[in-house]
Amino acid sequence: MPEPARTVAAGLPLSGLRVLDLTLARAGPTCVRHLADWGADVVAVLPPDGGGELLARDGFDYQNLHRNKRFISLDLKSEKGRAAFLRLAERADVVVENMRAPVKHRLRIAYEDLRPINPRLVYGSISGFGQDGPYAERAGVDQIAQGMGGLMSITGEPGRGPMRVGVAVNDVMAGTLLAYAILMALYERTRTGKGRYVHTSLLEAQVFLLDFQAARWLMAGEVAPQMGNDHPTLAPMGVFPTSDGFVNIAASSPAQFERFCAAANRPDWPRDERWSNGRRRAANRAALNAAIAEETRKRPSAWWVESLETAGVPCGPILSIDEVFADPQVRHLGMAAPVAHPRLGATHMVATPINVEGVETGVRSVAPLAPADTDAVLAEAGYSAAEIAAMRAEKAIG
Repeated sequence: MPEPARTVAAGLPLSGLRVLDLTLARAGPTCVRHLADWGADVVAVLPPDGGGELLARDGFDYQNLHRNKRFISLDLKSEKGRAAFLRLAERADVVVENMRAPVKHRLRIAYEDLRPINPRLVYGSISGFGQDGPYAERAGVDQIAQGMGGLMSITGEPGRGPMRVGVAVNDVMAGTLLAYAILMALYERTRTGKGRYVHTSLLEAQVFLLDFQAARWLMAGEVAPQMGNDHPTLAPMGVFPTSDGFVNIAASSPAQFERFCAAANRPDWPRDERWSNGRRRAANRAALNAAIAEETRKRPSAWWVESLETAGVPCGPILSIDEVFADPQVRHLGMAAPVAHPRLGATHMVATPINVEGVETGVRSVAPLAPADTDAVLAEAGYSAAEIAAMRAEKAIG
């Protein structure tokens, strides 16, 4: 079955923005997906073998990361392939890459190589550890950054050893931060007429994500320990058993704790000296959690969610992934974007979490099995059919 025709992104906020995508793995494609979902004309540049293993997978991850793009093949190591890339870069608004820091310099496609031919270009980079410094040449992946950035030391239960987070949190955050930086540079360009080099790294994203845990160390000298499902500093806030499962309960403020105790039919708890204020509740967390668990396990999760919501106490179920997408609020938010895929059939992809009132985005084109847009993109850049054929014969393109 042929690939569906690419839907024009007219009317979307980034319509007309031209992006060259040199990204692989997850962090870079996450950045580019933000731009593509909201209307940018993204041209993904793959090597002449068409991406090899990446394209051969054609699975859920590849499709979800690489939608709404056009794909071309260029051998950036060849003079003609690099020349074609430079011609495309002359017309581009944005270039995004997530190679190891030295690679783009060896290929002579770094920002300083492109700025003379396109001073308006915004060039975005993601690396493992930064563009310079003692770790600049190291390859980095999400889990390595989770460990080096402190996250694994505060995730999981005490005494169980370091624990990774269940998603590639640094890839997603670094990609999102770079998209933010690119849009910031594009906004600045409307005033100055000049582009900018913007970059982040998995390690920087991870340290940023430490947030208040980092501030505890920087401003108070406290090294955060593992706390399992408990909030690091507030109580009660954590996971509690019910008669049919578990719920999250957050009743740490004085008013919330009073209301929780009333809903749990334990009006005596606020008068208990151990739990009479927030500091004491945190200090005596284990005893408080045990007492709460004795009460919560008497009733089902749904009863606690409804009762505590009525009482004004945050409470929610703990859902598996399938239950998440069956949840009525998630369905209302449209977080499963429907897709008519030519090979996979009717399916869904994760929708953008960004809402722009009055504008709807979605999956306009799926990720192809081959970089089929090479000829069209090069023709747009001014190459003749004969020139394209000659490049293919010389294997400068696939």
